[in-house]
Amino acid sequence: MRSISGYSRLTKVHKFSAAGIAAAGVAALALAVVPASAEDGEQAIAVKPVAWNAKTFGTDDLGAELSRQSDDAARQARHEAEAKKKAAAEAKAKADKERAAKEAASRSAERKPVEAAPAAPKASAAPAAPAPKVYANNLDGWIREALDIMAAKGIPGTYDGIYRNVMRESTGNPNAINNWDSNAAAGIPSKGLLQVIDPTFQAYHVEGTSWNIYDPVANITAACNYAWKTYGSMDNVNSAY
Repeated sequence: MRSISGYSRLTKVHKFSAAGIAAAGVAALALAVVPASAEDGEQAIAVKPVAWNAKTFGTDDLGAELSRQSDDAARQARHEAEAKKKAAAEAKAKADKERAAKEAASRSAERKPVEAAPAAPKASAAPAAPAPKVYANNLDGWIREALDIMAAKGIPGTYDGIYRNVMRESTGNPNAINNWDSNAAAGIPSKGLLQVIDPTFQAYHVEGTSWNIYDPVANITAACNYAWKTYGSMDNVNSAY
């Protein structure tokens, strides 16, 4: 058997005994080799006790170091667990906030009143027909009404021309009648404001006026229509016509 560093290599069963770790921090560990039997032909070797000082581990108390490392590991584990729990709580709070915002928006949309369709533009009302013109029931009103009808029919004549002839023929009496001239002798007396005989009134009657020869407006318009065709205008008549 060869020796290594003054000691023999152990190849058989050895017995180890640990004296334990002293309270002051010094550990003494003694190793003893059990003598081999004579059959093995090996020599019994005594092993020197080896002592470890706790300072080898950087602290005066190996037990305290182990306890500190255990506490550190437990504390780190707690911190990691708390961090995960906090992250999960924050993620849940964010998700709850987003869900609440979506639900609020949905409820708001449901409560939003439906906008009424814009009212169709009102059709432009047709311009109202002008109110019928009102004329005084006297000579002035009769002449003015007759002039408006004549203008619509294209019959010439003026207020002064009509007035002048009316005053000469009837002095403004719509029921005047001539029973003494040649027309009367022939059975067709002159009648009305402008002293028109029945055949002339019927021949020159203006549409839209009365067929009563004594009607002031009908009498004036028929006489002016006759004067237009015969003299160019009632304005040109200065005597019996």
